[in-house]
Amino acid sequence: MITELVLFDLPAGITREQVVAGMRATADAWRANTELVRKNYLYDAVNMKAGGAYLWPSVEAAQRGHNAEWRARIKAMYGSEPVIRYFDTPLIVDNAADRLIEA
Repeated sequence: MITELVLFDLPAGITREQVVAGMRATADAWRANTELVRKNYLYDAVNMKAGGAYLWPSVEAAQRGHNAEWRARIKAMYGSEPVIRYFDTPLIVDNAADRLIEA
């Protein structure tokens, strides 16, 4: 499994409510992505950044989810390029499900 960390700068003056509304607007599309295991939306008011922590089965799946069209949409909406990092995820502690997942 792969954890993908995505961050982008937010424009000056955008409120938390506006950021969360943008997140809500994309939630159904991410729920429909059958390759995505999990997504945590991220918001940093101090540094004016937003993004997500995604869990995918592979880097290739992550790259399909965050293709050129998606990158252009982020640029158009927020005026910044997303920064993406990938991490191998060998273990997941899932306390909600009371289990340890070993990839």
